[in-house]
Amino acid sequence: MTLDAAALIERAKIIIAPADADKARTALDRVLEKDSTGALGAFLGEHPKARDLLFGAFGSSPYLTDLAAKNPARLAAGLAADPRARVEALIDETNAIETDDEADLMRRLRLVKQEAALVIALADLSKAWETLQATEALTRIADATLSAAIRFTLRQAQHAGKLELADQRDPERGSGWIFLGMGKGGAYELNYSSDIDLIVFFDRARARVVDRLEDVDLFVKLTKRIVKIMSDRTPDGYVFRTDLRLRPDPGATPIAIPLEAALSYYESMGQNWERAAYIKARPVAGDIYAGEEFLKELAPFVWRKYFDFAAIADVHSIKRQIHAHKGHGKIAVIGHNIKLGRGGIREIEFFTQTQQLITGGRDKRLRGRATLPMLDQLVESGWVQKQTRDDLTEAYLFLRDVEHRIQMVADEQKHTLPDTKEGVENIARMMGFADYDAFAEALLKRLDIVQSHYAELFESAPELSSTGGNLVFTGDDDDPGTIETLAKMGYKDPKMVTATIRGWHFGRYAATRSTVARERLTELTPILLEALAATENADQAFLAFDKLIQRLPAGVQLFSLLVSQPRLLNLIAAITGAAPKLSATVSKRPHVLAALMEPAFFTTMPTDDDLRERLAALFAEARSYEDVLDAARIFGQEQKFLIGVRVLTGSVSVAEAGFAYTRLAETLISMLFEEVRKEFERGHGRIEGGAAAIVAMGKLGGREMTAASDLDLMLLYDADPLAESVEGERSISTPQYYARLTQRFITALSAPTAEGLLYETDFRLRPSGNKGPIASSLKSFELYQADEAWTWEHMALTRARVLAGPADFTARVEQAIQDALMLPRSAEKLKTDVLAMRRLIEKEKGSTNPWEVKQVAGGLIDVEFLTQYLMLLHGGDRPEIFSQTTPEALRKLREAGLLDAGAAEALLNAYSLYQGLTQLLRLAIDGAFRPKDAPRGLAELLLRVGDSPDLSHLEALLTETEKKTREVFVRLVGPVKGAELSGGRELSGGAPPA
Repeated sequence: MTLDAAALIERAKIIIAPADADKARTALDRVLEKDSTGALGAFLGEHPKARDLLFGAFGSSPYLTDLAAKNPARLAAGLAADPRARVEALIDETNAIETDDEADLMRRLRLVKQEAALVIALADLSKAWETLQATEALTRIADATLSAAIRFTLRQAQHAGKLELADQRDPERGSGWIFLGMGKGGAYELNYSSDIDLIVFFDRARARVVDRLEDVDLFVKLTKRIVKIMSDRTPDGYVFRTDLRLRPDPGATPIAIPLEAALSYYESMGQNWERAAYIKARPVAGDIYAGEEFLKELAPFVWRKYFDFAAIADVHSIKRQIHAHKGHGKIAVIGHNIKLGRGGIREIEFFTQTQQLITGGRDKRLRGRATLPMLDQLVESGWVQKQTRDDLTEAYLFLRDVEHRIQMVADEQKHTLPDTKEGVENIARMMGFADYDAFAEALLKRLDIVQSHYAELFESAPELSSTGGNLVFTGDDDDPGTIETLAKMGYKDPKMVTATIRGWHFGRYAATRSTVARERLTELTPILLEALAATENADQAFLAFDKLIQRLPAGVQLFSLLVSQPRLLNLIAAITGAAPKLSATVSKRPHVLAALMEPAFFTTMPTDDDLRERLAALFAEARSYEDVLDAARIFGQEQKFLIGVRVLTGSVSVAEAGFAYTRLAETLISMLFEEVRKEFERGHGRIEGGAAAIVAMGKLGGREMTAASDLDLMLLYDADPLAESVEGERSISTPQYYARLTQRFITALSAPTAEGLLYETDFRLRPSGNKGPIASSLKSFELYQADEAWTWEHMALTRARVLAGPADFTARVEQAIQDALMLPRSAEKLKTDVLAMRRLIEKEKGSTNPWEVKQVAGGLIDVEFLTQYLMLLHGGDRPEIFSQTTPEALRKLREAGLLDAGAAEALLNAYSLYQGLTQLLRLAIDGAFRPKDAPRGLAELLLRVGDSPDLSHLEALLTETEKKTREVFVRLVGPVKGAELSGGRELSGGAPPA
C-alpha cells in the first residue's frame, strides 16, 4: 500500500468540527512535534483532508492524541492504508509472535493494541467503517492477542515440566484449555474500551498435565498469568482488561474450572441469567474444538425444548421496574447511561435475548449470538414486527456509536454521557452533529423509541409499594417521591438506600445477577424496607442486609424464602445486627433458613440419633471420598448456624450451647473417622489385630465448645509394632500405618475444600507434644504418663474422653487415662507446677481487659486450673471426684467436702458468667470485644447473660467476679506472682491446657 492511496482518508464520511479549535490545534501540534521522521507532517501536507480528520479527532480525544504522539510515523502509515488490511496485518503479526520473554511478549501485544486502537478509532470516527465493522475488528484483535498470550503460557508450562503439548507447532490445539468469550466478545460486538468477559475451563481428558493431582492449581496459575499478560498496566498500557466473574459461582470457584464440574453446576444450579449469557458464548482462544464440544453439550441447558415459562417469569420480574418508569420523569441527556439507562443498549439486547430464550429451544434459527441478525430472525419467525426491528436496529447502531465515542475520549470503560453540557457537546461533535441541541434531539428520539418497544414486552404491573408512597429504584437518577417515602419510613440517608438497591437491580452482586433473584427481590423490597425501618437504626440494618447479600453466591433461595415467610425478616435483622459471623453462613447457604420454619425448631434440639441419621444420609449420597469431606463441611456449618440461631433467640441457653456444639463435633468426628478409616484401608489395608481410638481433650473433652472452638484430639492405637498392613495396595509398618491414618484424619477435619473449613484441629496434647509421634500406642502412652508426663499434661488429661473406637479398646483407653490421673503425686510439686504454669500463661498471654474472660487474672483459666488442681490433688484417694466438665467437677468436689461451699458457689457463678459471655462473643464476632463498638443486638444478649442493665454495669460485674475468683485461687492454690516450675524446668511438649 503506497502513501498515495490514503485509503482511510478517501473513505471518510465525517470530519469532526471540534468545539475548541485552540485545544485541537495544540493537540495536533503536540503530535507533530513528536514526528521525528517527518513522515506524518509530509503525509498531512499532501492530504489536507487527513489534517482535518486528525484536527477533529485530537481536539475531541486526549487518548487518541496520546496514542498518536507515541509513534507519529505509525499513524501516517495507518492513514495511508486500508484499515481492514492494516487490522489483518496486525492479527498476522500477533499470530507470528515467538518469544520466550514475557516482558517482550507484553510489550509487543501492547504495541499491537495501540495501533489497532488508533486505526479502528479513526475508521469509526470518520465513518470509513460502519459500526459493526469496528466492533468486529476490536473483537478479532482481542481474540488474536489472547491466543498469543495462551500459546506463550502453554509453551512456558511445557518448558517447566508441568504439562505436555499435543501439537508443538500449535500449542492451543488439543490443550484442553478452553477460553469462552462471553457477552459482546462472544458476539463480535466488543465496544471500544471493553473488558473481555471470559470463562475458563479445562478438560481433564484432553489436558496432558504431568501431575494430575495438581491440575486445578496449575490451570489457575496459568490463567492468572494470562490475566497479567493481558491486563497489567505497563508504560505501554494494557492489552485488554479481563473479567472472569461470569464463571459458575465466582465467589467459591477457582478461575479455571474442570469441565465436568462446570457441567454438573449448570445441570443442577444454573440460573436463567447464565442461560442468557450463554446465548453469546463463543470459544475465542485455547482449545477451540474442546470449547465447541462443551457448548454443544451445554445446549440443552441454554435452549429448553419446550416453551420456556421460566424465561417468561424472568420477563415479568422486570415489568415492575419498567412500570416504575412511569413516574420517573423525562429521560435525561446529561449524565445518561447509554448502556444501562432507559432506552439504552441493554434494553435492546434484553428485548432480543429474552425472546431468543423463550423460543430458541424449538427454533434453532434463533440461537445466534449477534444482536441485529437475531432481530432480523425474530421478524422472520413472526415474533417481532418489521417496524420494531427497524427502529431498534437504527437505535442500536446509533447508541453503540455514542458508547464508542464516550470511551474514546479517555479510554475509560464507561457508558455514561458527561455530566456537563460542554462534555456532551464534545460527544455530539464526535458523532458528526453541529451542536448539543441537535445531538440531544436525536438521542432522546431514539431512547424514547427503544423504551416504548421495550415496555411493550410487559403487561401492566402492580404497584411496587405497600407504604402508600413511591418506591422506585430503576434508572440512574433518584425518584424524588421515593426519597420522600424512605425519609418518612425513618431512613436518614435515603439516597444511599436508593443507590444500593439500584445496584441490586443492575446485577452488581452475584446474588442479584439472576433475573429470578431480581424478580423475588423486587417483590421483597417493600416489606424488607418496612421491616428494616422498624429496627432501632434503619440505615445500619439496611447496610447489614446489603453486606449479607454481597456475600451471597446466589440470591434466589433466600429471596424466595423471605417473600413466602416475611416474619423471617425480623430474624435476619437480628442475625445481621447481633452476630455478623452467622450472617456469613446465611450468605453462603441461604437454604439453612428453611430449617427455621419447621414448627419444632425453636422447641426441640436434634438428638444424637437425629444428627447421626442426617449425616449418614448425606454420606450415603456422596459419590466419592471428596464428596464425603464436602458433605461433612456442609452439615457442620449448617448445624453450627442452627445452634447459633437457637442461642440468639433464647430457645437454647448459653449453658446448653456448649453441649450442643460438642454433640455436633462428636457426631462428625466419630462418623468421619469411620469414613477416613475405610478410605485409608482401600490404599493400605489393615493391621491384623490392631485397634485405634480417638480421644477428645480441651473444650471438646470438657463438653464446653463454642462456635469458634478448635478440636484438641489424640489418637491411640494397639497393635504389634513389628507387623505390616495386609490386603491393601501398599503395605506399611504399624507405626507408619497409624501415623498416616492420623494425618489423613487431621486433613479430613481441617483441610479447606470448596465447601470451606470444618474445624481447626490440634494434636499437640499427645505424649511429648510436637516432639512425639502423631499417633501413640497405648503402651507408650501408659509408660509416658507414668514416667515422663508433666503436671500440665495430667491436668489436660482430666478432660480426656474417648469418642471413637472399638468398645473393648475404648474401655482399655479409658482405664489407662484413669490410671494416669490417679498416680501418686507430691502435693507440693503439684502446687508449684500449677502456679508456675499459671504465671507463664499470664506473662505471655495475660490481659488486664475484663472482657478477655479467658486470660485475665481471675478469669476462666483460674477456674479451670483450680478445678484440675483439686482433682489431681485428691483424686488418688477419691476417684469419684473426676469429671471432664468443669462445673460438674466443682459440684463433685463440693459434695466430697474438698471445696467449701462459698468457694464452690463463687467459682460456679464465675464459670457460668464467663462461659455465657464466651459463647455469645465467639458466636457473634472475631477478635477482641470492644463495648463501644458492640452491635445493639449483641449488647442486649450479653446483658441478658450478665443480668445487667447496661454494658458499664456488666463490666463492673465482670471486674468484681474476676477479683473474687483470683482471691479464691490464691487462697486454695497460692499466689501466682513469682511462681517457678519445680527444678527451674521450662514448659515443653506443646501448649499447656489454657
